[in-house]
This record gives sequence, structure tokens and C-alpha cells, in this order.
Amino acid sequence: MNEWVAQQNLTVVIVMGVAALALMVASSEQAVKRLVGLAHYANLSTAFVGMTVVSLATSLPEITAHYTASVGILRGSLDYQIGSAIVLGANIGSDVIQQTLIMGIVVLGAGMLKFKRYFLVKSMLPMVATTVMCLVLGWDGEYSRLDGAILFGSFLAYTYYLYVDERKYYRKEDQHVSEDVPTSGRQAAVWGLIAVAAMLVTIASAQVVLSITEMVVSQTGIGGSFIGVVTLGVASALPEFITAMAGIRRKDQGIPLGTLVGSNITNPLMAIGGGALISTYWVPKPLLYWDLPWETLTGLVLWGILWATKGKLKRGHAIYLIVLYVVYVTLRAVLFLAD
Repeated sequence: MNEWVAQQNLTVVIVMGVAALALMVASSEQAVKRLVGLAHYANLSTAFVGMTVVSLATSLPEITAHYTASVGILRGSLDYQIGSAIVLGANIGSDVIQQTLIMGIVVLGAGMLKFKRYFLVKSMLPMVATTVMCLVLGWDGEYSRLDGAILFGSFLAYTYYLYVDERKYYRKEDQHVSEDVPTSGRQAAVWGLIAVAAMLVTIASAQVVLSITEMVVSQTGIGGSFIGVVTLGVASALPEFITAMAGIRRKDQGIPLGTLVGSNITNPLMAIGGGALISTYWVPKPLLYWDLPWETLTGLVLWGILWATKGKLKRGHAIYLIVLYVVYVTLRAVLFLAD
């Protein structure tokens, strides 16, 4: 009888977690929409918007999860190892799904995506480099505050480089601007307030998701990093997916390309780096032996395909990327279920 009651309680907790997760994704999507409109209002190119503003906004689930987890770890309300495993797994899992499954689906929807050669050097190589940085810095089993400073400082330096480059080469006549743009300074201010409110809702729902996930990990014995990879990672990648598909529908490739690549830079540098600065993190071995190496491999494979095809991703490549994700998750479940 007690076991049945415990099972029912766990079911209720999981349902509440799913509801909080849905709220987190919905609120972050609303923040993304408003921030993109404000960026266009400020005359920023779609590629730059995707790499910076949108990648930052769509990474809100990962960023807020990291920062709320770090505060919880400092306060003692969240277990150090479980909390670290959950948010790191979600972060890295989100990056892998964006590089493979989501990129593949977006290419299938568009028919073809075309990357310019300078984008491969300016954006995709830094994407792979950030993953390698996380692997090297975490190899001792911990992200220290010094590691966090290196990652977060790299994010600030890279963003500044992109801004300088944007101001140097931006041409308004080359840009495809979304119809969702404020038409006045007053409307822009309202949009800014809505974006802030949406982000606050995202932060609150992220706290609920983390607490519930910790309970599930404690009661089931499943590794926190695995739950982060296959559930929170997928959910956290939804804003990037929704934004990328919206860009395809508007026949603007700058947004999906910048968003998917930019988020894979923002997630490790700002989320992991900022969270490590607050509380430090324990790094589970599956992340070091499987997830981060796999993310590095998929990033290099994607870069190699684009370099060989002169920047073109076609439907055949999309199928290959989707298969890579299926293999990744399947072997993760078989080889590294526990932390």
C-alpha cells in the first residue's frame, strides 16, 4: 500500500514537472519574440541577431536553470552532485540535439540551408572550440570558479568581437526584417517590459522544474545527467527549434543559422561559466566520456560537411544528422544510464 501511494505521489510530481517545463518553454518563447523585434528595431542584421540576441534569449531555459541551481547549491536547498548533473546534462544535451536533430529537421523543412564560408570560420569554429574548452576544463571532475571565469569571459570577448564586426559590415538593405517589430519608441518600451516579465516567469518555472527533477532522481536512481540530456535538454532546445522554423517560414536563413550555432556558444560559455562562477559544479563522468566528446564530434562532422559542400546542407545531410542523434541517445541510455 505504501509503495502504491509513493508511486501515485511520484506520478503527480512528474505531471507538475511537465507543466512547469511547458510554462518555462512558453515564457521563453514569448521573451524571444519580443527581443528579436527589439533587435530589428535597433537595425541589427538577422545573422547578428541570431548569434547574439536570439541565441541568448532562446538559451534562457538553460541559463536560468544553471543560475537557479547554483543559488540552490549555495543555499543548501539543492544537492551539489544531483543539481550539477541535471543542469550540465540539460545544457550539453540541448547543444547536441541542436547540432543534429534540430538542424536536420530545419534543413528538411527548408530544402537546403546555405552557410557562407566566413560564417564557418567566424561562428562554427568557435562553436566547436567552446565544447573543447568545456571538456578540457572539466576533465578534473569539477568546474571551479576560475573555470567559470574563463568560460564567461570568453563569452563577453566573443560577443564584443561580433558587435564590432557587425558595425563594420552591416548593410540595412541586405536584411530581411520580421513583421513583428515595434513601430515606435513607446511600443519598444512596452515590448521590453513584456520580455522582462516573460524572463521572470521562465526563472520561476525553472526553479520548480529543478526541484521536481531532483526528487525524481532521488526516488528512481536514474542519473541526473541522463534525465537532463533526454528530457530537459530536449525541452530546453524547443525555443531554438521554434525560432529557427519561424525564420525558415519567413524565408530568412540568417535567424535559424545564427540561432542554432549561436546557442551552442552561449549555452556552454554563459550558462555553465556563469553558474560555475556562482557555486562551482561537479562534472559527472558520462559527460566527460560520452556527451562532450560526442558534441565535439558532431560539431566537427557538421563543419566538415559544410566545408566540403561549400556551405550547403541538403536533405541527405539532414537524414545523416538525425541518425547521429538517434545513435547518440541510444548508446547513452545503454552505456551511461547512471552517473
